[in-house]
Amino acid sequence: MPTVEENLHIWDGGYDWSQAGDEWSKPWGSVEAEWYGTIFPRIHAFVPTGTILEIAPGCGRWTQMLKELCERLIVVDLSRICIKACQRRFRLERHITYHVNDGKSLEMVPDGSVDFAFSFASLTIVEDDVIEAYLTQLARKLTPDGIGFIHHSNIGEYVDGSTGNLPFYIKDRGLHAKSMTAKRFRELCRAAGLRCVSQELINWGKDVDIINECYSVFTHPNSKWARPLRVLINHRFMDEVRYLSRVMRLYTKPSFRK
Repeated sequence: MPTVEENLHIWDGGYDWSQAGDEWSKPWGSVEAEWYGTIFPRIHAFVPTGTILEIAPGCGRWTQMLKELCERLIVVDLSRICIKACQRRFRLERHITYHVNDGKSLEMVPDGSVDFAFSFASLTIVEDDVIEAYLTQLARKLTPDGIGFIHHSNIGEYVDGSTGNLPFYIKDRGLHAKSMTAKRFRELCRAAGLRCVSQELINWGKDVDIINECYSVFTHPNSKWARPLRVLINHRFMDEVRYLSRVMRLYTKPSFRK
């Protein structure tokens, strides 16, 4: 997977942001379909709330939704291009603050200030050192009852430990971090003094039998959200995406540009 420096080169130099990232919602039919059909049902219990931290917002695909669900929104991204795009897009909003980081740091976020930390579809490509850095800091940044939702890779579950490679039948094309798994996320939570309370492992892509991604929810051990870990292996995730795409054609206008 790309290093932090390589990611910066991609997102601040090589990537075509002309569609503002909306193109990644095309399998759902629209950004709205992905948000209301896939994301919001999974986070609705945690919002609205006081302060939301969004890590790696891109050009604001989910920021536009999150800003309506909080009193204060903090967005942090490695890419200056993305942060500038968000500043332009949400220039009339007075409750959003914007920060360019080094791909790992949350030092600009006050300790004990975040009620809900969120990252979706951005951190699946980062290795465990980045996830570890964020979780270590989020242990300080979250309020006592703060909670987080991070979308990350699980492809490491299939990596051959002796070679560091995926088996020949998995064609990942570098889309997922090989060092990350659901188990590794739980280990990093424990090391940071956090508790992982739920994980949904999903099959994103064409290989329906490959559980390559995970949604992890975490909090402080003594928060109101703390409970024994619950795990769901969702082999039907891509069925959900296809169903939403068919249904939303009836009710929404596609927001991605052709």
